[in-house]
Amino acid sequence: MQLLTLLALAALTTHASAVTWYYLDFTTPSGSYITSFSGTMVAPGLPQAATYYLWPGLQPSGNAGVLQQVLDGRSGEWWIGSGWCCSDPDLPWGSGFNVADGAAVAFSNVVDDIDEGTWSTSLSSGSNSATGSFALPTHPMDQAIMAIELYNVTWDFGALTFEDVVIVANTTSTSWCTGGGTNYNNAAVISMSSPTATTSGPATTCSIASIVFEYPA
Repeated sequence: MQLLTLLALAALTTHASAVTWYYLDFTTPSGSYITSFSGTMVAPGLPQAATYYLWPGLQPSGNAGVLQQVLDGRSGEWWIGSGWCCSDPDLPWGSGFNVADGAAVAFSNVVDDIDEGTWSTSLSSGSNSATGSFALPTHPMDQAIMAIELYNVTWDFGALTFEDVVIVANTTSTSWCTGGGTNYNNAAVISMSSPTATTSGPATTCSIASIVFEYPA
């Protein structure tokens, strides 16, 4: 897996800096792909203006980039927007909005067709909303990721919570869901509701009521 190398290059900063990663990765079986990924992320309290990136995202099998909804703490107030990071193809970021500490942000990523590969994204929190469209025909997604990405700052904001997470993939396999995903390097203490998998025809829906990144391990 090349997520670490990829996103170190793809980070939203341009200077050399130390990065610390915590993430949970649900990867579908070889040859199968994710068609939608949705849920709610609860913004923790932002302690300071610093390079905190908290996000759900999708990564293709070739690890060429990541389609993500990034909660960004650099300004001293959370801001969230959707984007493909960072090249091949080079796509503009979608619109976004500021997020208050403790606010819940609903996110959604849906592909129109695996072969066509255009992803529609949406974000909403209270009266705020934003949408995006990302044409990624050569990058079918097989990894759904929830991540904490930190540059020259420690995990000092408490727990990060995801709720009502739903991942749909074009496979009848269920173990990729019910196994609970992969906790990168077991770097975070993560509490999770038991994932449930429901298969209908050629697709499996993975549902998880709650995923909480509690603190560094």
